[in-house]
Amino acid sequence: MSDITLILLAAGSSSRFELDIKKQWLRIDHRPLWQEVADKLESTKLFTKVIIAASADEIEYMKNYAEYHFVCGANTRQKSLKNALTVVDSEFVLVSDIARACITPELLESLLAKKGQSDSIVPYLKVHDTIVYDTTTIDRDKVKRVQTPQLSRTQILKNALQTEEEFTDESSAIVAYGGSREFILGEENAHKITYTKDLNQLSCLKKPSLDTLSGTGMDVHAFDEQGTMFLGGVQIESEFGFKAHSDGDVAIHALIDALLGAAGMGDIGMMFPDNDAIYKGIDSKELLARVVTKIYNFGFVIVNVDVTIAAQTPKLSNYKPQMRTTIAKILHIDASRVNIKATTTEKLGFIGRSEGVGVIANANLKYFDWTQI
Repeated sequence: MSDITLILLAAGSSSRFELDIKKQWLRIDHRPLWQEVADKLESTKLFTKVIIAASADEIEYMKNYAEYHFVCGANTRQKSLKNALTVVDSEFVLVSDIARACITPELLESLLAKKGQSDSIVPYLKVHDTIVYDTTTIDRDKVKRVQTPQLSRTQILKNALQTEEEFTDESSAIVAYGGSREFILGEENAHKITYTKDLNQLSCLKKPSLDTLSGTGMDVHAFDEQGTMFLGGVQIESEFGFKAHSDGDVAIHALIDALLGAAGMGDIGMMFPDNDAIYKGIDSKELLARVVTKIYNFGFVIVNVDVTIAAQTPKLSNYKPQMRTTIAKILHIDASRVNIKATTTEKLGFIGRSEGVGVIANANLKYFDWTQI
């Protein structure tokens, strides 16, 4: 039986990536990058457990994709690793970054062939250019470009990280602790995604699927004689407001559910619970903006939306152009891809009795095509 745990670090904010999407959510066919890397390594059957350190607000969504052991990451790579190590009980641990997507079985075999010979086994690349440090030219044969994954003795690594000093890789912490390190030759193709330009070096990955993902949202709100009416992000002249925890913008609420549905992210009540005081009276445009940020962060682009408002009163025809432009701005799409329709129910039901408003919304998403960068 294997005595190695695999830790994959996927909690980064992608601050250097220069795009709205987070690197870990780049799509490989339908799968996000973190799952693609985890599945590929897990399929080798070399590990007793696969642990993924991820942002706390992404873990529940990640569980929709795969059944790995998820732990909450932190604001630094080292702290994320320390969190993951708390659930490791194997003698050895292999640590890698999700952003290093093209790890081959041959590289794994080279690492594992050295298991136990040092406290840390590290792949590296040689440097072929002249190296100048400050004003001094140094021997390039003594310079190494360190890669992951790195194989370490678990307890040594845990001990080495009991410090406030920050290290950029595991082996540096182990050496600083007094442990031993051995290098093996790494692979040029095991390239790490740091900047957008790095996407051009990922020949091992498939393109994202071209499928369109659709979602539907529906919401209703009763009228309230108190308050101001907002629909589609626009203030409506009316003697009524809406009974609601937020500002009651039923059109935006339905649209949020449509977007979340297309992305498989649940519903508005899961993301913004109506028993949470922080959302009391909140502007629904702010809620929509938060959802849109998440949509783009998680690897989607918005294709178009269609909103149907059923209201006996008030009359909405004069407000539809403003709703269209307001929503388009929040969604970061052209106004031509936002459609607003208004209808009545011919005086049938609670809407026909002028007791409230109902809305149905549809949204279509595609995956961000990183191959076109």
